[in-house]
Amino acid sequence: MAIDFSIIFIVFLVINTCLKLWLDKREIASILRHRSAVPEAFAQKITLQAHQKAADYSIETIRFSQKERWVSLLFLLIATFGGLIQQIYDFFTAWLGNGIWTQISIVGVFALISSLVDLPFSWISQFKIEEKYGFNTMKKSQFFKDLGISTLLSIALGLPLLAVIFWLWQVAGSLWWLWAWTFYVAFNFAVLWIYPNFIAPLFNKFENLPEGDLYNKINFLLQKVDFESNGLYVMDASKRNAKGNAYMTGFGKNKRIVFFDTLIKKLTPDEIEAVLAHELGHYKLKHIYKMMAVSFVFAFVVFALLDFASEADWFYKGLGVVLNDGTSHGVALILFSLVLPVFTFPFTPLASLSSRKHEFEADKFAVENANGRSLITALVKLFSDNASTLTPDPVYSAFYSSHPDASTRINAIEKILRNEQQ
Repeated sequence: MAIDFSIIFIVFLVINTCLKLWLDKREIASILRHRSAVPEAFAQKITLQAHQKAADYSIETIRFSQKERWVSLLFLLIATFGGLIQQIYDFFTAWLGNGIWTQISIVGVFALISSLVDLPFSWISQFKIEEKYGFNTMKKSQFFKDLGISTLLSIALGLPLLAVIFWLWQVAGSLWWLWAWTFYVAFNFAVLWIYPNFIAPLFNKFENLPEGDLYNKINFLLQKVDFESNGLYVMDASKRNAKGNAYMTGFGKNKRIVFFDTLIKKLTPDEIEAVLAHELGHYKLKHIYKMMAVSFVFAFVVFALLDFASEADWFYKGLGVVLNDGTSHGVALILFSLVLPVFTFPFTPLASLSSRKHEFEADKFAVENANGRSLITALVKLFSDNASTLTPDPVYSAFYSSHPDASTRINAIEKILRNEQQ
């Protein structure tokens, strides 16, 4: 059975790698094929220079992600069949036994090594690619400050989460995974609740949206759609990146609306109102809660499968690990987290399709409650300023894209506007 699982895992790994390379090849070919001319629908809205910048940025990003993917694949093989996880397990079990702190130490050290492998790619992405195309505004000192805060936050949140899960795994019997899932859900709700007031301010400064035309438009929109917010804020996103955005965070009475300062500089008040109307649509149409429900159902299945795999000797041996006493919850958790993406990757298009459906619905909500023409001009500006390609490959988009491509999205909005005029 161990040999069988090894073969199954390798087969899926090869298929996934080949599929990703094929999709990348299609996307790059599509972008290059249309690089010399702006699509007709955008000819009067986006310059050739901006179009070609988006093409070059998209291609360089894809090629860089391929390099990162090869390193991740190599690390995965070293961690499993190469014996890295085995060495971490042997070291800590010989030193600490097989208790909860051993399991936490195994996961913690592996997470640290994984982060160190990823770190150079984060650096190159920020200070080479993003800077080359004029998006990076982050100082190197800010990069390391963010890294330090993220590390401490991961320890502060991850340590108690792991401790409770491993404790339940030991004492709660055969249904430990159900109790662990329940705690996981509660933990996520707690983090969502505290994020706006305690976590987000660790990384950014938030100021109240000043009174004026935009403030009045936003408040009128909130009253119109009956949305209760715990505040309107402007975030200093410009200290890291030049791209514009807006988001809502929290839930219940703790929801707050946040605008990037870059967005306020790029868009008119009418356009910002339309963008926010789109985001409000996600809340009013229950998209956020639907996605949370799906993620918790998925987590339920994951915990159940983790319980099954952790009891199977073929699972460990099939991934290059031999345990001294037949079980290690820390090793099981690491191996399962490495294996899961390999087997779930083929389902990516389903998640992408659902997300794009939500985007269309939120656009329709925005058109019904704000200025549809302003939404179009806002999207054109954001597509241009953020260097989003206007000519993606349809197969690549169907597989990966959480948002509809520019032409499809704007055509859908214009269709809604035409229907309203009739």
